[in-house]
Amino acid sequence: MKSFLFLLFFPLLLWSQSDFEKGESLFRQKKYASAQPFFQNHLKQNPADFKTIEYLGDIAGHQKQWDEAISYYKKLKQQFPKTANYHYKFGGALGMKAKSVSKFKALGMIGDIKEAFETAAHLDKKHIDTRWALVMLYIELPGIVGGSETKAQKYAEELMQLSKVDGYLAKGYIDVYFKRYAKAEIHLKKAHEIGHSKTTFEKLYDLYLNKLKNTEKAQKLKTDFNT
Repeated sequence: MKSFLFLLFFPLLLWSQSDFEKGESLFRQKKYASAQPFFQNHLKQNPADFKTIEYLGDIAGHQKQWDEAISYYKKLKQQFPKTANYHYKFGGALGMKAKSVSKFKALGMIGDIKEAFETAAHLDKKHIDTRWALVMLYIELPGIVGGSETKAQKYAEELMQLSKVDGYLAKGYIDVYFKRYAKAEIHLKKAHEIGHSKTTFEKLYDLYLNKLKNTEKAQKLKTDFNT
């Protein structure tokens, strides 16, 4: 009887939800395009609702609409300058846009990307994603525009203090980038021994299979991980 009543009134419950609640429910189901108009409607009535602005920024990011994402995150970091995650998301959206434009335009964005990530790292000493972003940024940038292994290693060490798995993965990432595969194996093995996750497996497996070309080690790792 209770189940029947629930089914009977379920459409009414949906109808009674606010636009924000509908949007949030759809967002959690990863139905981003469907969630977007509900958040947009809610924002019209509540233009200062920071959570709605963040959701719309996230949706724009999922849809690779980088200019929109940048606009939403810029509002958030200006309104909440002490919130690290908003600076991180702003820097991430800028970074993704930089990858989609000409190298000349991308060069002009580097300073803002660095500033966003470094501000986030300064504001939140435990923000793991920001430190990963800085490791990757400083490794991938050419030295002439600010790339620096020393700085990348600095943030890898900070990751080590926060999470041994992330620290070893970051060090392994740096070693792979510079084709120091023997050192990379040491770091990625340690990461996998500690984390034993899909991510640690995939990084070490890729090293064995595609970098070291050691199919025997790759197969043994795969067998051990799946048993």
